[in-house]
Amino acid sequence: MPQKILMLHSSSDMYGASKIFLITVLLLRDAGHEVYVVLSEEGSLAEAIRKEGVEVRIIRLGILRRKYFNPSGLLDRLKVTRKAHRALVRLAKQKQITHLYSNTTAVLVGAWVARKLGIFHTWHIHEIIAKPKWLAWILGKLVGKYADQVIVVSQAVKEFWSGIIPDKELTVVYNGIDYSSYINAKPSLRKELSLPEDHLLIGMIGRISYWKGQGYFLDIAKKMAQAYPNLSFVIAGDVFPGSEHLGTEMQQKIKALALEKQVYALGFRTDVPEILASLDIFVLPSILPDPLPTVILEAMASGKPVVATAHGGAREMVADHETGYLIPWDDAAEAVEIILPLIQQEERRLEMGNKGRERVLEQFSLEAFRKNMLRCFSRAAV
Repeated sequence: MPQKILMLHSSSDMYGASKIFLITVLLLRDAGHEVYVVLSEEGSLAEAIRKEGVEVRIIRLGILRRKYFNPSGLLDRLKVTRKAHRALVRLAKQKQITHLYSNTTAVLVGAWVARKLGIFHTWHIHEIIAKPKWLAWILGKLVGKYADQVIVVSQAVKEFWSGIIPDKELTVVYNGIDYSSYINAKPSLRKELSLPEDHLLIGMIGRISYWKGQGYFLDIAKKMAQAYPNLSFVIAGDVFPGSEHLGTEMQQKIKALALEKQVYALGFRTDVPEILASLDIFVLPSILPDPLPTVILEAMASGKPVVATAHGGAREMVADHETGYLIPWDDAAEAVEIILPLIQQEERRLEMGNKGRERVLEQFSLEAFRKNMLRCFSRAAV
């Protein structure tokens, strides 16, 4: 039965959760549902959705970020959320919304809107919030009280929230994307950076944040570069607005480690498939559990061996010693020892990359994601 679905998301970038949000918007639209999207700001995601003919409204949703974890910040979030609540109630009534979808736990206001209007509410959780524990506890109680259905992106996410969200079934739906652009991408980064052909290129892609592990990646790079001077490293990604100091700190660490000639900070890039095609090894060095990082799927589809820290969803994605390696999140020296075979053996890099591509196409397919998500939304129509 077709529904009128109001979909809320926490950002307008094109990183992992936003890419999955875009795919979800389109698969629901293509299944015959009437879809409306609300974002907090303009950006590349809003542009991409509008290009598909889906209506996008910009309403500041009071998104919860760590920078607001102070008295004045929390007061600001309360004021913005109250204003968003009024605007969303008006919009939901105008569009005769039957189903509200909140993407990520950073979006809180949808819970109260759905409850006020008696609308079925799906909460899609992409996060593992290891710190601070009080925040995870509060969010878990909110989800448990205000969600009619909870979707989680990995078994790791389910295990984390099961102990916090009371009396609620958590449905695991693994992310899946269209891998064609990654399978068919041509490498372009070596030429752009004027790298010698004998240099191995090792890279990471992700938002610059305290937990995504850019600093840890640099610690690993330093130890590798000391032993293997023919290595080059790239970091792609930018910061959330208001957190520009993190980018400055990363640049300062590159200089402090004397890595200016080996490390290239690329900033935000739209040519992720071409960047991944250029790499020899992909690394995801998150120092806190990453729920189900989409960039790992992209790297595997690109035929690259993946090195990831051994927690969160990466443990479900990377077949250790088969499609890549799982490394500790707090020991750069041990991590380097684990990665060394990939540096030393081209045959192993190619074999792991090929097996990774096979794995992602079999177990994290777009079609499986589509079927599972539509099944979840069909429950709301019952």
